[in-house]
Amino acid sequence: MSQKQQKPTLSGQRIKTRKRDEKEKYDPVTFSDQIISGLNEAQGDLEQASKFLVATGSKLNYRTYAEPLLDILIAGGMLAPGGTIVHESGNKTTSSICIFKSENGIEGVKATVQLFSRLIRQYKYLEKSLDEELKKVLLFLKGFTEEQRKSLVQAFAIFLSLGMATPSVLTGMIQEHLVKEGLSLEFANLFFTTWLQDLEKDTSSLVSILKKAEIDGKLLQLFPANKRSEDAFEVYFTKAGLKEIVDFQRNQYAIVMRRELKEKLKEMMEHETTPKDIISLCKEYKERHSLQDHEICLQIWKTVMASVEWNKKEELVADQALKHLKSYAAAFAEFTTTSKSEMLLIQRVQDYCYDNMNFMKVFQKIILLFYKMDVLGEDSIIKWYNNGHTTKGKSVFLPQMQKMVDWLQNAEEESSDEGE
Repeated sequence: MSQKQQKPTLSGQRIKTRKRDEKEKYDPVTFSDQIISGLNEAQGDLEQASKFLVATGSKLNYRTYAEPLLDILIAGGMLAPGGTIVHESGNKTTSSICIFKSENGIEGVKATVQLFSRLIRQYKYLEKSLDEELKKVLLFLKGFTEEQRKSLVQAFAIFLSLGMATPSVLTGMIQEHLVKEGLSLEFANLFFTTWLQDLEKDTSSLVSILKKAEIDGKLLQLFPANKRSEDAFEVYFTKAGLKEIVDFQRNQYAIVMRRELKEKLKEMMEHETTPKDIISLCKEYKERHSLQDHEICLQIWKTVMASVEWNKKEELVADQALKHLKSYAAAFAEFTTTSKSEMLLIQRVQDYCYDNMNFMKVFQKIILLFYKMDVLGEDSIIKWYNNGHTTKGKSVFLPQMQKMVDWLQNAEEESSDEGE
């Protein structure tokens, strides 16, 4: 039998790699030199620079080199940690076209931002890269000059106003090292001024940005710990001509204090604390945190009504509610000293009775109780009936109140006649 012949084997075989499969070497220095050279050839002509950047994107890999590209367009060259420009190739030339070298104030920055706009329209993936770049350069504020920081802040505001960046880019504004150096406060002041005065945007749009960035309740943290107070905040931003920010912070502070008061009231009611102690606590918050009577009154209402598990039977819940509210009437009366607080309380009672169906027939009884206990005055009740009511359940509550209002008006007229 003939033996099976072995197949020849190859040793040292070299497998050729296709050119398209070869991994491109990452060379940001060469990339940077090419971009800077092209921008400088434009000699300050932004239109020519824009055409160069768009055309070059088809030859160079902007996806891979997004960070050095955006560094150049913001600072003029690649940035090292801390904010200094890298000169690894020995070439110390920087781009003459960038945010930091924009001339003519905010108008110059706006013109330079158009470079970014056109580039991102052409290469959509750079949109996400811009967000990451802005978060990074925000941490490098200390390494930039005062003028560079000003141009950068203006660019931040313009990017956000045009929707080119997301509000998350502002999250790094409150960093401990920036706060300590006073740079967080400087950035915020410039940003608010640019948004409200230079870009002529309204306060609500600024508030929306701050909320989306989740820093709307953290503005006090812009100040170093040893200078952090509501008074310091008001003095600083009032002097800066930013009354809108002062008003916004007051409102935010009031929200926090109302929430805190509500929690303490809830705890007190769980321990069946007397109305006298509740009044004492509320007065303390009024004096220390500048809460208004109507704000306190509404917190008492919310807490009182949430502290009980109400009977599900309509015929029994009325007695339960009146007995419960009567025990806290003195606390209500202490903070319904203005027509505003009285009106808001009636409206809140109306809304509550509408939202809780078992209370639909109890509304008039609660208002009568509050009238008898000197929580509400007849003028406020009549005013509510005529034009102060909300839309919730008015077709039910107005007929309920008609007899009482007629009686109050007749009593008022009789009292007036006796006086004459």
